[in-house]
Amino acid sequence: MAYPVLNFKVTIVGKPIDKACLYVCNHRSFSDPLVLCRFLDAFVVAKAEVMNYPIINWGAELTGVLYVRREDRNSRSEVRNNMTKNIKNGYNILVYPEGTIGRFSHTLPFKDGAFREIAAQGFSVVPIAIEYKDQRDIWIHANFITQYLYQFSKLKTEVKLSFGSEITGSDAIIVKEKAYKWINQELLSMQKDWTNIEFQIEN
Repeated sequence: MAYPVLNFKVTIVGKPIDKACLYVCNHRSFSDPLVLCRFLDAFVVAKAEVMNYPIINWGAELTGVLYVRREDRNSRSEVRNNMTKNIKNGYNILVYPEGTIGRFSHTLPFKDGAFREIAAQGFSVVPIAIEYKDQRDIWIHANFITQYLYQFSKLKTEVKLSFGSEITGSDAIIVKEKAYKWINQELLSMQKDWTNIEFQIEN
């Protein structure tokens, strides 16, 4: 339903693999899951604050979401346990390991938690890169409604989406770095012919 209303135009490369695993993606906008979950059936791990976002909380409930209170160690542990349980039961999990919106041309450093749990269980990881053509698609306003109106006041939202190859291994740090490196390389490729987007300069 969101696609015709918000007029997403998605160019996609690759596809999900044919077994349950952990998908990790860079994070640009509140609309990332709306774009991605049309092509990937997965439970999304999201911060608990998403429950208070209009529209997005409704979409999250429809697609399935595992809420985590990031400041609560017990909540983080519970979500990691639920991740492995769901993958064992044949369901995909989608995580944004930056932990927040990335406004640079590259990704922010990835958090280790999800990778440690998945590597310990012997599950696969598949990296995903997402990029938007327009500067307005990157979440810059603190207020959700302000950002929504700012982002979707234009005629269409052009997005590039790319699925990487399956990554396996028992060393969580190596798996994390492989996913991180692939996503950053893919972002650089996506950005080459898109000049409307300007990123923050990292100090």
